[in-house]
Amino acid sequence: MPGFKIHITGSTIVGVAYGAGAWYLGGIPPETCVLAAGLCSVSGMLPDLDSGPGVPLRESCAFAAAVVPMLMIHRFHQMGFPLETMILVGAAIYLTIRFGVSTLLKRFAIHRGMFHSLPAALIAGEIAFLAFSSEQPLYRYFICSAVVVGFLSHLILDEIWSVKLGMFGPSFKKSFGTALKFAGPTLWSNVLTYVLAGLLGIATAQDAAWSEKTSIAKQQLEQASRTIQTTPTPWVRR
Repeated sequence: MPGFKIHITGSTIVGVAYGAGAWYLGGIPPETCVLAAGLCSVSGMLPDLDSGPGVPLRESCAFAAAVVPMLMIHRFHQMGFPLETMILVGAAIYLTIRFGVSTLLKRFAIHRGMFHSLPAALIAGEIAFLAFSSEQPLYRYFICSAVVVGFLSHLILDEIWSVKLGMFGPSFKKSFGTALKFAGPTLWSNVLTYVLAGLLGIATAQDAAWSEKTSIAKQQLEQASRTIQTTPTPWVRR
């Protein structure tokens, strides 16, 4: 199977292409495209969080612990948190991911389990959508899709490496089909994965609907404000 360097190189190339394409074709702001490219690159390591103690787990948890609180700054602002509360909540998130989540993954994650699956890619995108808040709904979808694309790049590379080309045609390793899958051999992990994906999906749908309504209301207020400013008052002499 491909190693850490191959995975991170592949997801980085995909991320740069994805961000550049969104900037050139979609008119997405360059800073948003750079963020999406970076998240796509790092997301290429996420499926290997189940690989036990090692570089992928250590680097992914360290990066997530540092970046997730920064992605949530706008959401903290929407919640009305003062600066001190933002710092405390951000520090709590950092410690939880850096030490709590990493410890749980080391003990309970099974390599090539449901972390290497299509529902896991969906969960990664849902978490990114809930963490990253923006007044432009399109930017949120773009960021979370970048995370999903980076995650999928890892799974696709795993499947490609499980095929060997020989003189008599391709042959398949035992690992073939263990990455791009919908379910694994363990029932409880399958149920847990789909329940988590469903709950996050409900939260994502509700948050997306609320953000859409907020964006529309803000646009209406801005339009009304411009109309009031441009309408002359009857008592003002010209």
